[in-house]
Amino acid sequence: MSIFDIFARLEKERAAKEPITPIEWMVVGLGNPGSKYAGTRHNAGFRALETHCRKTGQQINKMKFRALTGDGMLGGKRVLFLKPQTFMNLSGEAVRDAAEFYQITPEHIIVLSDDISLDVGRIRVRGKGSAGGQNGLKNIIYHLKSEDFPRVKIGVGAKPHPDYDLADWVLSRFTEEEQPKIDAAAERAMLAAAEIISNGAASAAQLYNGKV
Repeated sequence: MSIFDIFARLEKERAAKEPITPIEWMVVGLGNPGSKYAGTRHNAGFRALETHCRKTGQQINKMKFRALTGDGMLGGKRVLFLKPQTFMNLSGEAVRDAAEFYQITPEHIIVLSDDISLDVGRIRVRGKGSAGGQNGLKNIIYHLKSEDFPRVKIGVGAKPHPDYDLADWVLSRFTEEEQPKIDAAAERAMLAAAEIISNGAASAAQLYNGKV
């Protein structure tokens, strides 16, 4: 067997393993690109997707729609995983472009974002709603022209005191004590996303809201 035959066989086997169902859902992790922001509180959405990749072997490494993308299975459906590379405040541009391309409605777009109103380690599922001051969510609402998309909010803790600059806080990194808590929350966020796809946001909220 020639080397070309071997490559052809491997390519055929790879293609056979790939999902053939259409992409029905999108799971978006919010954050800022680049090593400067890696591991910061604002990148909790990225962290959830990265945790999923480490546990499952899922890859999110193709540049498309001004985002890093990858498709795979979650909650029994074929999903587009998306990490916008537009910086947080313009996240909606990437989400809009991907949604238009795959004709995914807002109800099938799950957004993973940081939330300073939740303690580190907690998550909160919402079926829809306002941005709550989170600029990435605000931009997604603007570009989708809808608030009717489910989101999983990942707690990153409140500012240590009222005078602490909010931008400095969300761009700070987790303490050593907080690391296991945010890692656990990132994992639960992906479990919640899978539950939303399988059984709806209300079921995910009942299972995961307030749990640590």
